[in-house]
Amino acid sequence: MRLNPLGHTGLFVSELCLGTMTFGGAEGMWRQIGSLQQADAEKLIGQALDAGINFIDTADVYAEGRSEEITGQALKNLKIPRENVVLATKVFGATGAGANARGVSRSHILDGVKASLKRLQLDHIDLYQVHGFDAATPIEETMRALDQLVRHGHVRYVGVSNWAAWQIVKALGIAERLGLSRFESLQAYYSVAGRDLERELIPMLRSEGLGLMVWSPLAGGFLSGKYPKPAAGNQQDASQLEEGSRRAAFDFPPVNKEKAWDCIEVMRPIAAAHGVSVACVALAWLLHQPQVTSVIVGAKRPEQLAENMAATQVALSPVELETIGNVSKLAAEYPGWMLERQGGYRRQQIADARHQSA
Repeated sequence: MRLNPLGHTGLFVSELCLGTMTFGGAEGMWRQIGSLQQADAEKLIGQALDAGINFIDTADVYAEGRSEEITGQALKNLKIPRENVVLATKVFGATGAGANARGVSRSHILDGVKASLKRLQLDHIDLYQVHGFDAATPIEETMRALDQLVRHGHVRYVGVSNWAAWQIVKALGIAERLGLSRFESLQAYYSVAGRDLERELIPMLRSEGLGLMVWSPLAGGFLSGKYPKPAAGNQQDASQLEEGSRRAAFDFPPVNKEKAWDCIEVMRPIAAAHGVSVACVALAWLLHQPQVTSVIVGAKRPEQLAENMAATQVALSPVELETIGNVSKLAAEYPGWMLERQGGYRRQQIADARHQSA
């Protein structure tokens, strides 16, 4: 299990991160995603840590706080030294009925971190992430509140999730101008079936030195290869063919199914050649992407987690990477195609200069 630095920090995290969205259950979509209780969740956490994973991700809204409670109790029951695990959680979603029990205002952030620390039974959170963009709160207010948490020692680093590139860059500019703690990571959706963040977010991350944590790397389970493509003329949604599956009950994130099926068919022979599953190849493709810091994997069963962790042992060849890349690549969009057209000769000058100085 490789360890990678998180953004512009000295903190090293494992290339796989254990996601805890399957812990707790509760009502609504949380029950559909997973309902592991304490004993089963502890087995998965112990299995992950034994395999070299040192990174665990949760959120205050997962199973209405139950996921944080189970995670914190598991670390205590397993007697995990605090310095051996990097714990990440999030704030933004509604945690109560009140108008201010949501968002990333100073009020909700300060209340949220206190509640998360109590549920986790910890004295600090390693990575505290803004879970979504709050149109009602000025970014400066959010950054000042996060900086206060870092200065007081409740939080070591701060990150962001599900923001647009321009929003993140604006926040980084505010943090630099005011001398505040800056975002060190982005948690975003990325998969073979969904490469949208390559348009704006990946170039921004590269430019500004942020780490990338990937959520839903299997596109909500679609890239498991368990959803057969309907026969021509059959309009039945394939996600309904496997009763009890996550996709059948919670069809998220949105996926261009036709393109995803094409990707799966290309990955099947590659998976067979390596003696692994299609899902394993989809995860391995992400682990080969240079901007990816850590891929978040969740599981309901030990064998499922073991299958996901096997992706770290899959070395895809340049030809295999190109084959998967070609079938999953994004359609050209403006201004991307114009930047590519106009900037080629300058990029070549840079490459030539580096070659001459080597």
